[in-house]
This record gives sequence, C-alpha cells and structure tokens, in this order.
Amino acid sequence: MSRRRAVVVGAGIGGLTAAVALHRRGWEVGVHERSADPAPGAGIVLAPNALRAFDAIGFDVERATGSAVPAAVGLRRPDGRWLQRARTEALTRRYGRPPLAVHRAALTAGLAAALPPGTIRYASTVRRVDDAEGAAPVVRTAGGDDVRADVVIAADGINSPLRRQYFPAHPGLHHSGETAWRTVVTAEGLPPLVTTETWGRGERFGVVPLADGRVYVYATAVVPPGTRPADVRTELARRFGRWHDPVPALLDRLDPDALLQHDLYDLAAPLPRLHHGRLAWLGDAAHAMTPNLGQGGCQAIEDAVVLAHLLDGADRDGAPRALAAYSAARRDRTDAIRVRARRAGRVAALRNPLAAAVRDFAVRATPARLGLRAVDDLYDGFALPSPRAAFAARPLG
Repeated sequence: MSRRRAVVVGAGIGGLTAAVALHRRGWEVGVHERSADPAPGAGIVLAPNALRAFDAIGFDVERATGSAVPAAVGLRRPDGRWLQRARTEALTRRYGRPPLAVHRAALTAGLAAALPPGTIRYASTVRRVDDAEGAAPVVRTAGGDDVRADVVIAADGINSPLRRQYFPAHPGLHHSGETAWRTVVTAEGLPPLVTTETWGRGERFGVVPLADGRVYVYATAVVPPGTRPADVRTELARRFGRWHDPVPALLDRLDPDALLQHDLYDLAAPLPRLHHGRLAWLGDAAHAMTPNLGQGGCQAIEDAVVLAHLLDGADRDGAPRALAAYSAARRDRTDAIRVRARRAGRVAALRNPLAAAVRDFAVRATPARLGLRAVDDLYDGFALPSPRAAFAARPLG
C-alpha cells in the first residue's frame, strides 16, 4: 500500500511543524515555499503550550536550535519602573516549564533538519488548489508543476491566497492601528538583560535576550498603515531614545538594513471553518492574530500537531472527516485568542495620558498569582483531542 501524501504550502513555523509531525507519522510530505531562501526572521518566545505541543511530536526545541533560553516577560514604564515582574521559577512551578526564547531562523532550521533532504522546495509558489473535495487535490504552482496529494495544508501566511480562493466572501484583514519594527542585535558589552516589554502611550518596546550573545528587539507605535519613516534610526530614537536603559544602547546598535517593519493586522472575522474537503488552513492563514499575547506562532504549532494527530487516525477515505474534526477542535480556541489579542493590544496601545495611567496602576495592583491565572487557559490550554470525540463533533460550516 502506497504511503499517504501531504503537500504543505508555506515553510514558516506552522507549515514546517505540520510537515515534521506528519513525517514522523509515516506520511510522505512535500513543502512548497514561495521565498527563494529561508526567511531570516527575528525572535520568538515559545510559551509552555507550544512547547507541550512540540513534546507531543518528539521535537526537542533546545536540542534542535541549540539556542533556547528561559523568557519570563515583565512589564515596565518608560522611566524604568516595574509594572509587573514575571519570575521564571513561578512559571516553572505553575506550568512545568517557562517560556523559551529562540531565534526564528534557528527554529525553522531545526524543523527543516528534521525532514528528509529535498522535502522543502523553495521558490515554488502555489497559485491554487483544485478539486479539494475530490480523492486527490491538485496543487498548481507558478512553475507549471501539478502535484497531487491526499491532503493539502495551507500554511501560506496572513495574506493566504488559498484562503481567498476558497473563502472569497470573507472580509479579510483588519488593521490594528499599529506598526511594528523587529530585529536582532548584539548584546556584547551590555549588562545582563532580562525579557521585558515597556509600555508608553501608544508606543511599546520589547527586549528578549537570546542564548547566542544577541538580543531580539521589537517596538510598536500607533500610526496609519503604510507609514514608513525616511530615516528609521532617527524615528526610533525620537520615540524611544529617552526611555530607560538598555533601550538607548540597543537603539545605537540597530542596523536599518536588518530591521523588519510590518503593520499589524489580524483576521477581521473568523473563517466559517478551517477546512474544505481535503484542504486545511493553519496558523496565520487560518486565524491571523496580533502579537499582543505572544500566541501567533504558538497557535500555529498547536494547529499543526492537532492536525497531524487527527490525520494519523484516518485512512485515505477518512481524511476529509479528520480535517472536519480538526476544524471542530481548533476553531473556537484560536478565534477566542485572536479576539483577546486584539483587546489586549488596544489596552497596551492607549495614548490618552489619564487612560494610560489608570492602565499602569491596574497592572501594578494586580497580584502576580492573578496575573498568572489570567494566562492559564493559554499556557495550559493545549491538549490532543480524542480522535473518537473529535470525529463525532458536529461539522462546522
């Protein structure tokens, strides 16, 4: 009997996790990525729920990347005063482990290394998927190659062409009101750094130490979409140059050519379902969310592991039912987090001085144990569904 074949569209974290999970379950997998090379990326913090999902497929993040470090995120004001301090020890006691900070490129390289050589085809743009409800969907690429598969996994990002193909009436993306800058700089010569996010009025600055002597730096500001400063170093210095240490020193180390800027969007409304026949969506393609809870990549990892788990219990004829079960298992959780991330971003980005002061007071007054309890459903929310229960769920859409 021939092996079941999956085609994954997109070689980001979610797509590669799905490919590794299916490969380890005996599937033949091909990954098509439109970029010519792996994306350099910046940093990512993997929350305990994502680490638990990786455990379920036997993927050891620390071993695969060689550069994961604990990252408990604390909140500060621009003058340096703490609003809330997160303790690695408290997170470990509550969730079994703390979040881990890694370089995105190291994570994707580690996932790619877990696949057979030749699995990933770079510079291979998927234009469309035909016959998704048939026995063997056809993946059509810009190069003219037609690839047939038992299932197709759309991990093709926030602007997913496959989402537009199959959900043409969906309203698409919603702009959050913010833009974000991200990069990685050297930490050489700086005092020991801790993971922090600093809240100003309509501006934020994040510092995430990595294990290789570098630090992941990000900043956000409330500006109209498409705003691009002529001199980004001057703009960031104007906004953040008088903030607490080590922000000015990190700004001095920025390389404008290595700085990524993206306006922050999420999905304007949930998809009716996360599958269509033998085609399923995951990650940003399925439920794009703002990064305010640090769950975008984590939920993509959860998606991938749950999807592979449900497909593992299905034969070729049962694949559509497995994908319907995936929709039922994932849609409500991911949409609730999408909405919650949007609301959290509105609070963090407050510009009115009085409103921001009230926000800061409320954060400072919240006991640490209540702060942790607020993320229990995120960090403890991952579980593999029972295939029997999931397959019995009422189909969506």
